Amino acid sequence: MYPVTQSREQLQHEQRIVGVGAGAAGFGSYERGGGADLATTDMVLNIGPQHPATHGVLRLKLTLDGERIVDCEPIIGYMHRGVEKLFEVRDYRQIIVLANRHDWLSAFSSELGVVLAVERMLGMEVPIRAVWTRTLLAELNRVLNHLMFLGSYPLEVGAITPIFYAFRERETIQQVMEEISGGRMHYMFNRVGGLKEDLPAGWLDRAVAAVAAVRSRLPQIEELIFGNEIFLARTRGVGMLSPELIESYGVSGPIARGSGVDFDLRRDEPYLAYDELATAGVLRVVTGQAGDCYARFRVLLDQARVSLDLADACIERLRSLPRGPINVRLPKILKAPEGATYCWTENPLGINGYYLVSRGEKTPWRMKLRTASYSNVQALSTLLPGTLVPDLIAILGSMFFVVGDIDK
Repeated sequence: MYPVTQSREQLQHEQRIVGVGAGAAGFGSYERGGGADLATTDMVLNIGPQHPATHGVLRLKLTLDGERIVDCEPIIGYMHRGVEKLFEVRDYRQIIVLANRHDWLSAFSSELGVVLAVERMLGMEVPIRAVWTRTLLAELNRVLNHLMFLGSYPLEVGAITPIFYAFRERETIQQVMEEISGGRMHYMFNRVGGLKEDLPAGWLDRAVAAVAAVRSRLPQIEELIFGNEIFLARTRGVGMLSPELIESYGVSGPIARGSGVDFDLRRDEPYLAYDELATAGVLRVVTGQAGDCYARFRVLLDQARVSLDLADACIERLRSLPRGPINVRLPKILKAPEGATYCWTENPLGINGYYLVSRGEKTPWRMKLRTASYSNVQALSTLLPGTLVPDLIAILGSMFFVVGDIDK
């Protein structure tokens, strides 16, 4: 039997133990006295690195005043693998396998940036079939990345059904990606000078069918999520990210475009076949204006549609190309000339940069990575203060990052 009444001393003692004095959610400071004006003290709360409400092993050190966040310090490095140092002891063929594991949701795009940097250093021209095939696979990989967040983000704010729809679409595209590369996540299909091998017979037809199937079913995800009043209440007007803050922290990708920052390397500094796709009007840069969680999520969905259109355009271009080589024949020992170069790409989560320094050896002297997730997460230290703890997970999920892409 529980006691019907409690003394003030008993109540305060229990509140100190469970930490519920300032809010029903269990966060905040406890009572220190009676009366109308309750004296409180700030509470330091660690979210992560193993908390189920975080993405992987990111740790957020929060200072709370009741349920309001007054300070946030993102603490990273729990997955640090020293990949930049590992680049220095592997040759230019071997570093690709390290790059594609950095952001495991964007494996093809990550390995693509490395080979583009090496090819630029070598002054190498890649066969046209490889250029268009790379563009096609990069856009299919972008759709896979976005579908993951389109399914997982609603899960974090309380909706479980969308993730089943999203994974159905992911599996449709995964089948054609696995067929061409042999891998489901770590494709290892890029090579310095092109791609591993040519397309399997009939693969383009199966890719067309996969793209059409996903495009036809995307409205189901849209209706399920964007028509939900609970989802709208949790995301609209929450986590406002200003263009000034984006510029200060170097935020990029769908997060930046959700705040109206109209910048996309595929259009503004084109590489691969994006220049021709932009001229043809197929490449469209999707932006939002509100800068809240809802706008960022909306951009993600609309950008997935654009990537499907780009994939169709690449397939049609590949059909029209004559048979030819898919890569450049390389020497047994590949050495980059002495010098340095910087290559950047529009990865699914934002801008990735690769600064390559060579001293004429078969291994890089230095390979510095600029990853999208690293810069995007840093903005949390300014974005979260002033918000409420119940909005923390909604904001955190809308930043669309992969922890492996943060911890270099």
